Amino acid sequence: MASELTAFPAPASDLSVLLLGAGGREHALAFKLAQSKRVAKIFVCPGNGGTALMGGKVSNLSLPWGAPPAFSTIVEWAKFNSINLVVPGPEQPLVDGVELAFRNVGIPVFGPSPSAALLEGSKSLSKEFMARHVIPTAQFRSFISTQYDEAVEYVNSNPFASGRVVIKASGLAAGKGVLIPETTAEAVEALKSVMVDKDFGDAGDEVVVEEYLTGPEISVLAFSDGYTIVPMPAAQDHKRIGEGDTGLNTGGMGAYAPAPVATKEIMESCLKDALEPTIKGMRLDGYPFVGMLFTGFMITPEGPKVLEYNVRFGDPETQALMLLLDDETDLAEVMLACVERRLDSVKLGYKEGYAVSVVLASEGYPGSYPKGVAMTINPEMPSGVQVFHAGTAIKDDTGVTDGGRVLAVCASASSLRGAVDLAYQGVDQVDFSGKTYRRDIAYRALAAEPVPATSVPNTGGLTYAAAGVDVDAGNDLVDMIKPVVKATRRPGADSVIGGFGGAFDLSAAGYADPILVSGTDGVGTKLRVALDFGKHSTVGIDLVAMSVNDLIVQGAEPLYFLDYYACSKLDVPVAADVITGIAEGCLQAGCALIGGETAEMPGMYHADDYDLAGFAVGAVERSQILPTPDIKAGDAIIGLTASGPHSNGFSLIRKIISLANLSLHETAPWDTSSTVGDSLLTPTKVYIKPLLPGIKTGLFKGMSHITGGGFTENIPRIFDSSSTLGVKIDLTTYQLPGLWRWLMKAGGVEAKEMVRTFNCGVGMVIIVAQEKVEAALTSITENGEEAFVIGQIQEGKGVEYVGLESFGQ
Repeated sequence: MASELTAFPAPASDLSVLLLGAGGREHALAFKLAQSKRVAKIFVCPGNGGTALMGGKVSNLSLPWGAPPAFSTIVEWAKFNSINLVVPGPEQPLVDGVELAFRNVGIPVFGPSPSAALLEGSKSLSKEFMARHVIPTAQFRSFISTQYDEAVEYVNSNPFASGRVVIKASGLAAGKGVLIPETTAEAVEALKSVMVDKDFGDAGDEVVVEEYLTGPEISVLAFSDGYTIVPMPAAQDHKRIGEGDTGLNTGGMGAYAPAPVATKEIMESCLKDALEPTIKGMRLDGYPFVGMLFTGFMITPEGPKVLEYNVRFGDPETQALMLLLDDETDLAEVMLACVERRLDSVKLGYKEGYAVSVVLASEGYPGSYPKGVAMTINPEMPSGVQVFHAGTAIKDDTGVTDGGRVLAVCASASSLRGAVDLAYQGVDQVDFSGKTYRRDIAYRALAAEPVPATSVPNTGGLTYAAAGVDVDAGNDLVDMIKPVVKATRRPGADSVIGGFGGAFDLSAAGYADPILVSGTDGVGTKLRVALDFGKHSTVGIDLVAMSVNDLIVQGAEPLYFLDYYACSKLDVPVAADVITGIAEGCLQAGCALIGGETAEMPGMYHADDYDLAGFAVGAVERSQILPTPDIKAGDAIIGLTASGPHSNGFSLIRKIISLANLSLHETAPWDTSSTVGDSLLTPTKVYIKPLLPGIKTGLFKGMSHITGGGFTENIPRIFDSSSTLGVKIDLTTYQLPGLWRWLMKAGGVEAKEMVRTFNCGVGMVIIVAQEKVEAALTSITENGEEAFVIGQIQEGKGVEYVGLESFGQ
């Protein structure tokens, strides 16, 4: 008799799902699981105020669970209530073995086995796994708690080319076990806090010392069935509590997806070079990975490298990603396909556009914070906005705060700007005392995105802030710098800023027959050193010095200065440091800072980069303008010492520092009293006040500011094109400073290249008649500058060097 069976039985359509957790991640998962036609009931244990209010398929379950044997209670409940799928939210139960506890009674779990969960549970294990399976990651070395002295010795050996290390507690530390010291001394202190002081408890029984990587970070959440891995769109989160990624680390203050920096090529590299080898490696090691693999990547110049693995959904990335899954994607079906090893049989689709989550936190978070604060949430949210609860509870029929991160206001739209704007409209519909949130979620992506000029979305209109420009920050900066600018007042200028222009009363400066002289300059790639080292207080002095020193060589006294500060995102404290330095430079030069321009230009600059330009105007009496026409062969050349490289030659200096594997935070090999960064950032000397007396008394015939081009290019600029004069520079008259000797040796730079590239320890040269040499030297030294005779004028164009062959030896 023929069988009547012609098809496989239909899959169950009345699934009961148990979701473990109480955060915003769990609310978002419940939100998407509830859309499944196959799901009949969702129990969230313990849940929060938001899941309590969902109704329909979703209800909270107040039942304790935790590490064995406490899992037995929830397992028995699940058996009695015919649970078909368990979805653990946090990492701790996975590491503690919740998957095995349910597997032993035949209930599938969307999550890895206890052994596979060690990818997150032990950073040391995961790093060794990556090394074994040739998965790109930072270089590293692990130490157990009894190897503290060895770990300190290793850190002190400066093991990585970057010159910096990252210290990671190997175990679970609630997302807080990663320390990023800036100096070797801070790294040793970080080791002590983890290994000796036990700041992270047992999580610090083993520590990973890792190479410091640079580049943008992305989070890639991917479904896996142990054989196939399918990533979701990459997200970027915001860990710091304050705007501009400042302040303390948190669990995450917001996220957005897809991250524009994760291009198709980047995602292919993440998949082929890291994710697929990870799943294959886990299977080869005997622990197939099933569930959600959440991988943090750093996009380095060499390509994406794995920062760490997590074995569960991320928070707040999940809240945004759930809004991107399209209506045809059944999350419950995808999870079941993973646990049944058939992920390639189901569809994962996404809506066009972007999604954003903005976390609202309690006042005081991530420190201590109150609980039980009443909340008001407008039920009439704008279309496209979804509010996911995290640290909330229901008390006397009122929603109250019950944690540090309280809510995540999420939105999706066709553009990232539209999603951001919509999310913040939703934020405005939520109120509770102490509401704390960041106002710049997705600012880096927005800064790199061209501003559309075609239309304004119907979300209340675009704002300048949504385009990445913070007018209020600019006003804050002006208010902050007004006192230091006011300190630069001098006769002729009142140094009040904030208007449309700066004025200078030349008659009040006391000139009889003045000639105006102007100059403009920048700081060059010395700014890169300041940015990489994190010190911004001296480059403003450099900016002033480079411009006003060009005025003094013509005999002009600097009268006033204006600056131009350009950036992608205005960081008020950094900009204030820079402009305070500019004011200090003006004080040293005796000129007034009468105005400037701060330009915030999203998309024009990368990340936290900024650029500077300065403009100076001076005056000289017609009778005192330099150079004088009576320069002749035999006149002496006086050199004034430099403070360092000043602001020139830094492209070559940085190249040599890099080739020498020298960190800016290390002790300078040419000066044991300073770090490399501090030494290189020594500000350019301002030569105005030491030279003005000699100019006004007619001691000097001419001057040359030694900048890029060294002696070879700068000294001949004193003479006009019809002159037949040149100079002889005697390099044996002074000792080449240690910095320059080190650069010559470390970079293999020839002496001839040195004198045509760098100032070589002499920042200014003065031409004087032989009979006035002693008077000139006395005038310069009495006014606070070091000077010495370095050469003389001679017939024949160009620069002749004495002692070049032994220079620097």
